Amino acid sequence: MSQFTPLSALAGGALIALGLSGMLLGTGRIAGISGVFSGVLRGARCDFLWRVMFVAGMLAGGVVLSRLRPDWFDRDVPPYPLALTALAGVLIGVGTRMSNGCTSGHGLCGNSRLSRRSIVATLTFMATGIATSVAAHHFMGKTH
Repeated sequence: MSQFTPLSALAGGALIALGLSGMLLGTGRIAGISGVFSGVLRGARCDFLWRVMFVAGMLAGGVVLSRLRPDWFDRDVPPYPLALTALAGVLIGVGTRMSNGCTSGHGLCGNSRLSRRSIVATLTFMATGIATSVAAHHFMGKTH
């Protein structure tokens, strides 16, 4: 999808807010993806099933949408080397561990609760993402 469409963005944002609110009000849990996924990796016994279902639902949603609307996915992005992609994944994992959460946990859930820690974390990862993008564009000629 190459053009911004305000109505679909508004609908998507409303659905995300509804899902996050429903999880918080219904279970008392924050829908931070890194926390949910780390519980799957740790094999959290008391709440393993819902975590697996949450992750499976995210993956299934992406697969179904890619089949229904392949034009919404940017297929023209040049692939990065596997080693660079793996390094990026490790760095993201380290960053989420250091900040006790990820963009969904801090950026969506924490900021909406006016958590100071989440506001600082969000400002930090946004600044880092912008700096990384500028550096990649400048030094590697990458625009995506």
